Amino acid sequence: MLRVAALQSRYGRIPALKGIDLRVEAGELVSLVGANGAGKTTLLRALSGVQPVAAGRVEFCGADVTAASPEA
Repeated sequence: MLRVAALQSRYGRIPALKGIDLRVEAGELVSLVGANGAGKTTLLRALSGVQPVAAGRVEFCGADVTAASPEA
């Protein structure tokens, strides 16, 4: 259902996410945990299109949504 491959995102020249791979199948529940500053919010922002993706790919239900707007 959701596939993330080699996702990278930056704040200016500062890398925030580097090489994130994730796969979530239909019916699965996934939680995201980590220390402050670990990139949890940045990952969710990148997946939703709010945060620009520097590299990698995001697919939802087989469609490439990497460059999709948050509204889409």
